Amino acid sequence: MSEHENIVKRACQELGITQKELAERLDVPQPTMARWQSGEIPKMAKLALELLLENKALKEDMSILRQAHQILHKTV
Repeated sequence: MSEHENIVKRACQELGITQKELAERLDVPQPTMARWQSGEIPKMAKLALELLLENKALKEDMSILRQAHQILHKTV
């Protein structure tokens, strides 16, 4: 992720949710989330967003591995 890329916008896009839903997920008020999107994001909030994105990526990887495992065991 580039330094100039907005992590709030990226998280909403990658998770397929709105800014309001992201605020609810992180248990922060909507105005706080809007402020974060404008670039005023605390280090801990940025870390939480990065972890949400990493978790999504890991779940997708696990799904692929499970599918491969099922395919291998059907053909063996």
